[in-house]
Amino acid sequence: MADLSGFQHPRFARMYERLSVQAELRGTAEHRRRLLAGLSGRVVEIGAGNGMNFAHYPPGVREVVAVEPEDRLRALAERAATGARVPVRVVAGHGGALPGEDGGFDVAVVSLVLCSVPDQRAVLAEVRRVLKAGGELRFYEHVRSRNRLAGLAQDLVTPLWRRVAGDCRPNRDTERAITESGLVIEECERFSFRAAPSAPAMAHILGRARNPAG
Repeated sequence: MADLSGFQHPRFARMYERLSVQAELRGTAEHRRRLLAGLSGRVVEIGAGNGMNFAHYPPGVREVVAVEPEDRLRALAERAATGARVPVRVVAGHGGALPGEDGGFDVAVVSLVLCSVPDQRAVLAEVRRVLKAGGELRFYEHVRSRNRLAGLAQDLVTPLWRRVAGDCRPNRDTERAITESGLVIEECERFSFRAAPSAPAMAHILGRARNPAG
């Protein structure tokens, strides 16, 4: 079993449990619905958090393997899985060493997680490994702003932000990381969204990418 000690952020997990409910009411629930619309087959969800996506998986999904390293959030995800419309199996693990054989999944899902993984490149390489040829990555992430001043502000706050927000890095260029992994982005919507009244408006991306054959 992978060593998950470096992924434990109990203080942030308690805060996220509260803030995620607020964010759902402000629009995140609709973003999740759009993220997961039309999915089918076997799905691996990386960084499932407290399981907020589970209620939005459509009935065509045969199974969701939901990977979460943080103990408190994983316990909440296990509770959420019992109310899902599709079979959800929550497992302890992290994105750098995903469960499952090569090409074992039709879809991979990442939502608000690539900001905080230690190594985006390693996680996206694992996504490519476990996706079948022609399989799909669905992504919903907050990212570095294209506005020069806003981007610089994100750079400045990142060291402090990492300490208080579970190692989240608000200045990551995740769209670029997905492209550089070899996945082919087929759709990517960029928009600004404020998850809570006290939170800054941040750039987000929502879209899908394809794992090329061969």
